[in-house]
This record gives sequence, C-alpha cells and structure tokens, in this order.
Amino acid sequence: MDYLEQPSENTPMQEIKDPILEQNGVRFFVKRDDLTHPEVSGNKWRKLKYNLLKAKEEGYSTLLTFGGAYSNHIHAFAAAGKLYGMKTIGVIRGEEHLPLNKTLSFATSQGMELTYLDRTSFRDYKAAIPKLREQFGDFYMAPMGGSNQLALEGVAELGEEINSFDQKVDYVCAACGTGGTLAGLINSIDTTTEIIGFPALKGGEFLYDDINEFLSSSENINTNWSLNTSYHFGGYAKKKPELLAFMENFKEKHNIELERIYTGKMMYGVIDLIKKGFFKRDSVIVALHSGGLQINR
Repeated sequence: MDYLEQPSENTPMQEIKDPILEQNGVRFFVKRDDLTHPEVSGNKWRKLKYNLLKAKEEGYSTLLTFGGAYSNHIHAFAAAGKLYGMKTIGVIRGEEHLPLNKTLSFATSQGMELTYLDRTSFRDYKAAIPKLREQFGDFYMAPMGGSNQLALEGVAELGEEINSFDQKVDYVCAACGTGGTLAGLINSIDTTTEIIGFPALKGGEFLYDDINEFLSSSENINTNWSLNTSYHFGGYAKKKPELLAFMENFKEKHNIELERIYTGKMMYGVIDLIKKGFFKRDSVIVALHSGGLQINR
C-alpha cells in the first residue's frame, strides 16, 4: 500500500527536559511531525494530502508546482507524486545549473520533470500557467509552498491532534514560510491556546496579511495568534554560527534533529523566550517540528 493511503495522524509528543524549563516553571513538548515519513514529512505531508486526493479524484495524471532550487516543497512534492503514482513537474525559479544540487537531483530521481522560469517572471508565476499548459498539457496545479484551502484542511487535522493531547496546551509555536501551516493551526486549535508563528524570512510582517487572506472564508477561528519576527537570523537560509551551534547542542541533548531554515530558528526563538520569561509560569508549550530535514543532507 502506498504511504499516502495510510493514516499519518498521531505523531508523538516528546517532552523536553532542561533546567531552564524548571527555572521558568514551564513544560515544553515537541510535536514530532518530522516522523510522518522520511521524504514527505511534517507540514509538507499535511498540506499535500488533500491536494493529492483531489487531483486523483478529478482524474489528473500530472501534478505541477513551483519552487526554488533548494525548496523543501519541491523535494516533498516529487516524492509524494511517485508514491501516489503520478507524473510531477517542478517549475524552478532561476536558470538551470548543472550538475543539479541534491534537492533537484532527488526530485528527478523520483521522476519529476524540471523546467525553469527566470526570476523576474517567477515573481508573477501564475501568469505563466497558460504557456505551461501549452507545453505540458493538462495538469493539477499545487501552489508554491503547497498552501491553499485544501492544505489548511490537512493542517487542521494536526490542530485536532494537538487539541486531543492529554495536557492542556497554553501555547503552540510553529515556523512560518508562506503562512499556510499557521493558518491551518489557527483554524483548528482551541481558542484558549495562544498560537505564535516564527517567520523564516526577514521582514516577515507581511505574513499577517497573507494569513488573514487564508482565513478570510473561515468561521469561529482562533484570534489569539501573533507573529514573532525577531528570529530570522538575517533571512532565508542564512548560515549563522550561533544558530548552527544551537541546533547541534539541541540534537545532542534531546536527540531531535533540526534544520536551519525553519525549525532551527523557531526552536531557538522558543528557548530564548523561555529564558526571558515570556511564557506564563505553569504553562504548557508545544512546538511543531514540521520536518524539512532533507536540507541537512
């Protein structure tokens, strides 16, 4: 049976033990969504799930999506297409560079066909869709990052898992790229729980508008959410020694691997806020590990 036909819910909660937590009177758990699948893990699986089912139900045999040359989404999309028995096309930002990097090499190994769109055109990538249909024929399009209303439905299932945790959760923390994952959590998590997003991009305040746009058709959503834009470490994919040292130390102490683009920054931010006394004493904090570990390879 293909993995995508199997249940993926109920990934474990791992409690983190550290003197810092005791000193600040909080309990801290990591929702291990990185364990859903070795290649289609975390929020990528959650966001792709219902898009893939819809494409299959509507009779599509080809899937197309957009992303950068090091995109976690491209990596996961290629693997998911192979697991689901569908042809995939990846429209990559920029020019072709050979040999392919490891992300794109993996994607082609999964059967993905690559095509390229210059950076100027990529800013309005949806305008290229008619020409892409002329080139490749009919296809089901998943947006860049995989974030759309169907993605929110998949992430909402993650929210329900957090709601059913045997501890009352006071805070949920998650990394943000396009804002789709955070919107799905806002749409599903109990309104008594505060949700905090940690944008990976410098200047991530724009995500307030994007997230509100995702939520515009929703009812009874959790309004108790915010973004913390202080932990971008200089911008997307920047390699800061302080962040890399934190990730290595976190792995050694807790046996949880992080990556530098999303989960490492978010986890650094959560621990730093705990040290600063941001979270109320006697509270329970859950941080979402949204996968993406292939960047480490």
